Amino acid sequence: MLSSLLSPARVAGEPSNEDQQSTNCREARPMINFSTIRDVPLVELSNQAQSIGHTPLRPIRMLINEKVRTVYLKLECENPTGSIKDRTAYGLIQDLEDKHLLTASSKVIESTSGNLGVALALICKAKGYSFTAVIDPKNTRENIAKMEALDARIDLVQSPDKNGGYLLSRLARVQELLAQNQGYVWTNQYANAANPNVHYLSTGPEIYQQMNRKVDILFAPVSTGGTLAGISRYLREVNPSVTIVGVDAHGSVVFGTTPATRRLTGIGSSRRSDFITRDLYDYALHVKDEEAFAFCHALSMRTGLKLGGSSGCTLFACAQFLADHPEMNHIVCVCADGGENYKTTIFDQTWIQQLSVNYFEQQLQRALDIILE
Repeated sequence: MLSSLLSPARVAGEPSNEDQQSTNCREARPMINFSTIRDVPLVELSNQAQSIGHTPLRPIRMLINEKVRTVYLKLECENPTGSIKDRTAYGLIQDLEDKHLLTASSKVIESTSGNLGVALALICKAKGYSFTAVIDPKNTRENIAKMEALDARIDLVQSPDKNGGYLLSRLARVQELLAQNQGYVWTNQYANAANPNVHYLSTGPEIYQQMNRKVDILFAPVSTGGTLAGISRYLREVNPSVTIVGVDAHGSVVFGTTPATRRLTGIGSSRRSDFITRDLYDYALHVKDEEAFAFCHALSMRTGLKLGGSSGCTLFACAQFLADHPEMNHIVCVCADGGENYKTTIFDQTWIQQLSVNYFEQQLQRALDIILE
């Protein structure tokens, strides 16, 4: 399957009609219909699981310091379950199989903020393994429904950890379940080298090929750090001068900053990354909830493209960085998932009222001034 991931993907300099016309991340190719997934034959599920990768780049225009800049978005929402975590899930399960750690009776378990849980649920169902997702109250209703549709068992932790998030609480619960039942096998997205390796083997090469081997700067969201670590390692091998920017949520401790409460999901962490070393990134930028969500709304309003909160973080960081570095060209933003998982949160006006509304509105106007139609 990785050989198919490494085959040529759509190139930025030669956009297809599909790239030019699509305004919804899930229009470019058939995606899973979760409302009917229980009725889908196993062979078709397996085919879906094999269609990971080959996600398109989409150019958007930003007006920064009175200069129009072209920024290429790597749309990972085009994966089967709608996020970059499909790649990670494939790599993690393949690694366990290669090490002969999985049998027909194995119970796969993982801590997840949502997207990886959906991805693992798909691959486990396709391969015949049971799957337990240890989640927390920040998981969106959309992602929980998808996991349940794929027959995942949901284990919900309720208590925040010492850093104000839920990750450490989820990990403690994973350890409890592992101790209780020897049939559980933990994929361990946080320390398994298969996580960054799948991005080194697939995501990085795809981006490089699609950009016609010209990438000056790349912005990537961080959580476990596997995406940034894998892509960065590949790009630095083929272009040592590339600038890598890690984008994190305000309040996350991935880069060693002070913990704080945050509403963003799918980005940030309550612990340092096991994968990210200082040589893998040049800058680390932190983005507040309101800043990220404002860019999500502005992108939707200007282009019709709905993306998730981590993508809003990445776009905000990109605009901020380019304002101070006008010399940069050949710009790529990794957009980890689409907006369909956030209809009841980021794209719900009632939910948005929980934020600092005045600051959100200020940032929304700023984003609308930056992102062009």
